[in-house]
Amino acid sequence: MITIVTGTSTGVGKTVATAALAATAAGSVVVVKPVQTGAADGDSDAREVARLTGVEAQEWTTLAEPLAPDTAARRQGVEIPAVTSYAARIGRLAEDSVVVEGAGGLLVRLDLEGGTLLDLASALAAASPPVEVVVVVAAGLGTLNHTELTVDALRAAGLVVPGLVIGAWPAQPGLAERCNLDDLRRIAPLLAVIPDGAGSLGRQEFVAAAPGWFSPAGARRAASSS
Repeated sequence: MITIVTGTSTGVGKTVATAALAATAAGSVVVVKPVQTGAADGDSDAREVARLTGVEAQEWTTLAEPLAPDTAARRQGVEIPAVTSYAARIGRLAEDSVVVEGAGGLLVRLDLEGGTLLDLASALAAASPPVEVVVVVAAGLGTLNHTELTVDALRAAGLVVPGLVIGAWPAQPGLAERCNLDDLRRIAPLLAVIPDGAGSLGRQEFVAAAPGWFSPAGARRAASSS
């Protein structure tokens, strides 16, 4: 199974959600970050996933500035692989579960040819099914529109969206968050609710807690906190 993780925007908790999916995956698992930007600032989502879970996490293309990959590559004056080459490389991985974390949102350009995570997902689905795309969403105001647009684009491309992950559920949710907990389910099933700050946990704590975030009880706890 190939699980692709996208988000409705930058900063919604994709990396922590990716780690949680890897921690709860069955069988052998590898995490792939095809493109990492912001490397000059020391950013590495793959290293963070490995720290939280202990699973193998690969990072393939690194770019210095914290920008969209195509913009960062042009400014850096470097060639970067096309999305099709990423798809071929992912397809050759032999693990039971492969979790692929995107960069930014679904339509952010990952290469200099206009290829996006949507294109990568479509190429993988055509060549190496089964493929699913999990959408990580924000909890607060504005998330419904962003989520609807992302899920609609995926479904229009014929891709499987098993559900949504709220990437950072606040300890003290407001009115918008409380309403969104129910309203998001109208768009797609709610797979998990990850508490804000989960990324600061140690590996043992994170791996032990992750299954609970994907359980119905986890959603109930979020609801009760409101």
